[in-house]
Amino acid sequence: MDVQPAAAAAAEPSPAAEGHCSSTPVWALLEQATQMKTEGNAFYRDKNIRSAIGRYHRALLVLRGLDSEVLSSVKGFGPERPPLTPEQEAALRNTQVDCYNNLAACLLQKESVDFARVREYSLQVLMRRPDDVKALYRAGVAALELGDAQTAKHYLTKACNEQPHDAKVKKHLQRAQEKLTQDLQKEKAMYRGMFSSNLKSGEPISQSSKTGEV
Repeated sequence: MDVQPAAAAAAEPSPAAEGHCSSTPVWALLEQATQMKTEGNAFYRDKNIRSAIGRYHRALLVLRGLDSEVLSSVKGFGPERPPLTPEQEAALRNTQVDCYNNLAACLLQKESVDFARVREYSLQVLMRRPDDVKALYRAGVAALELGDAQTAKHYLTKACNEQPHDAKVKKHLQRAQEKLTQDLQKEKAMYRGMFSSNLKSGEPISQSSKTGEV
């Protein structure tokens, strides 16, 4: 988990208040989001995964109302906020990335894992932190479970380069490599079978070899 010290505590707003917070100071909203993330971390440590997920989602909802990338797409609708300072922008991105990273961790703890969502959240992290080992590992695991061993190997190799002694990373990287080897062997066996079948039937393997056609 990406647990950071809480900023100044702020009372958690109701969902209605979160949707109408244009008059709330930016730092107050950033503190609210940080507080929700911190509460989510506490729920995670207590194995209360559902409540942790809820806190992270609410934190992201607050941050969405400050995100310049989101606001630029709805410019002209409702009151506009002044641009964030570099410090505010950094605080927003750090909390945002932590929440996505922790949401991916939460989903991996559930009995039925939504690996597509784990991949989505992990890629959100890697957009901002390309070398984040936890996100690389989770993106690799998700890709492997979704049947994409090549992409899994890519992420897990990068994670292993960052943490070469991590047993979990090495284990899943080995799984990805074994899956790729199995797929290659199956492909070779399929072609051998096709070649053998054509020889037994007396049929040419390809008419194009005689005519020169493509």
